[in-house]
Amino acid sequence: MTPLNWQRAVLKIGSSLIAPERDGLSDRYLKTIGQFVAACHASNRELVIVSSGAVAAGRALLPQAGDRSRQTLVRKQALAAVGQAQLMQTWASALQSPVAQLLLTADDLQDRHRFVNARNTLRELLSLGCLPIINENDSVATDELKVGDNDNLAAHVAALVDADLLIIGSDIEGLYDKNPRSFADAKKIAVVDRIDATILAMAGGSGSNVGTGGMITKLQAAERATARGIATLIGDARSPALFDNLLANRCSGTLFRPCIEPLRARKHWLQHTLITRGQVHIDAGAWLALRERGASLLPSGICKVSGDFEQGDAVEIVIQQQNSDLCLGKGISQYDASVMARICGLRSDDILNLLGDSSQDCAIHRDDMVLYSIQFDREPCDQEQRDREQQR
Repeated sequence: MTPLNWQRAVLKIGSSLIAPERDGLSDRYLKTIGQFVAACHASNRELVIVSSGAVAAGRALLPQAGDRSRQTLVRKQALAAVGQAQLMQTWASALQSPVAQLLLTADDLQDRHRFVNARNTLRELLSLGCLPIINENDSVATDELKVGDNDNLAAHVAALVDADLLIIGSDIEGLYDKNPRSFADAKKIAVVDRIDATILAMAGGSGSNVGTGGMITKLQAAERATARGIATLIGDARSPALFDNLLANRCSGTLFRPCIEPLRARKHWLQHTLITRGQVHIDAGAWLALRERGASLLPSGICKVSGDFEQGDAVEIVIQQQNSDLCLGKGISQYDASVMARICGLRSDDILNLLGDSSQDCAIHRDDMVLYSIQFDREPCDQEQRDREQQR
């Protein structure tokens, strides 16, 4: 088995484990998890749980809610509000230890101040020996504010608490080269060094009647976590062997190795948490300055602005290549879209004359920017453009 070394982990438990009968909660698998939690505390290991199940619990308590397949967002929000209390009660009973509830939305993760506040709260809970149990705040989250699934929420939480390991507890033993429910010759993959198109192609749809995330969301979560340097494990949380092996620093599911050069905390937050609200289109000279000199993005290097964003919003940085736009990265804009459109292509003196003292030195500061690893079919910056950039 593949060896592991971890001290702090985030464990995601899906609806198929906490509500295996589809309606109502069950402690069928929680007793084993409770023993795992107790063993972690006894060995001075720290654990955070991300748990689904609130809607399923609410549905069992309110049978008059009707057919689950025809429920509106508002109905699901109401059911989550009813079921969340029972979800916490079920966990407290199974774990026999102090637990703390923390409900998050995507907005809590995207706002840097709220992100830091949530991190500080979680760290303090862990220092007190209390087990945080986290769920998405489904009662207030709209489509625009939802993380979307608890696999990716768990990856956000793993980055939030600087975990060593993300454990995605599922009802399947790991990642297979094909769907094991349909193909008897499907083979489990023990270790994944890098999540690429080949690995993503192995993901199928959801195999659960109550969960919202299939294997694709688990791979997305693994990609998000490993980019921060967090090892990720997908395994069968119905099996006590998974937890016995974890306590012995062994992996019995599929292990996704962390990136060798992980993103720093702020860069990871920028790339994997912020939702972009628009685009700034840059020229080849600006891309040269960003890539080779680590420069900030100046308005003079921006050709065009699209979208309706405000100062402080995240925007994509794009460049045209062969009649299509290629996304180079993202960053936090120092201007709103209307002002950016007025000053794009202008130099600093011209911007100062136009805007006065309210002007910023750059459109996107390098500390508020993350660039992607890009493979160009043809380098967009020719020698003439290099010469013009060096003369700036």
